[in-house]
Amino acid sequence: MSDQSTIEAIDEEVVERARNQAADAQRVIVKAGTNSLTDADSQLDRVKLDKLVSDIMALRERGKDVLLVSSGAVGAGKGLIDEETETVEESQALSTVGQSHLMRHYTQSFDRYDQTVAQILLTEHDLSNPERFTNVRNTIETLFDWGIVPIINENDAIATEEIQIGDNDMLSASVAIGVDVDLLVTLTDVGGVYTGNPKDDEDAALIEAVGTNYDAVQSLVDDSTTAEFGGIQTKVEGARDVSEHGTPAIIANSAARDVLERIATAKSVGTLFVPINGAEDD
Repeated sequence: MSDQSTIEAIDEEVVERARNQAADAQRVIVKAGTNSLTDADSQLDRVKLDKLVSDIMALRERGKDVLLVSSGAVGAGKGLIDEETETVEESQALSTVGQSHLMRHYTQSFDRYDQTVAQILLTEHDLSNPERFTNVRNTIETLFDWGIVPIINENDAIATEEIQIGDNDMLSASVAIGVDVDLLVTLTDVGGVYTGNPKDDEDAALIEAVGTNYDAVQSLVDDSTTAEFGGIQTKVEGARDVSEHGTPAIIANSAARDVLERIATAKSVGTLFVPINGAEDD
């Protein structure tokens, strides 16, 4: 059973300032997980992808720079290759097939808005090596200057330990910190962070804001984690890392109507991670 009584509520004024900070963000990273892009058979779902693109374009139409961190390459590959994958090598190969398929659909979907996109594939080495990450940052800055939406994914073909739940969660957080963006939005198939696993606990309640109550929230997340729900841990960790650098982060449901537009208008959406070196210190 969930226990919301252990979660201390964040001061409403602090939360409101953080929501306004998120709404005013000029540079936004949107991270879309596999379940936000695939169907019940784990294959790429074009309807979900088109909705994501429409939501992103709502931010672009407000003049914001948007960087998309997208999972879904393996799921896209499953729709093309009639093979069961059992080894890491097979999953890597499947991702290479799916990545081009995924980008083709993104290109077609963004074309509806005359929006150009670019693909960037990264590994942990690209993030941890200062010289390589400087090159990544400079490329992203140039793409922003050109009005292009960069689409980043883990380079699964060579990242042998990265085909697992949560890889792109930490990737998006690292890029958010390194590129110095103003907001990280992690879209998933649940409404945010809950006091329990909402997929099997009907009493699980949404935690609207995380800040000084982080330790209690982390403890609840750890207790509610299952093999099917484990990805929420890395989403929480990534959001916390970003908030510790003074940047708000939000975990929200990708299926929610106008989810990014609502964030851009300071509405209450999902779970907000209050900036530790930002709104709380004003």
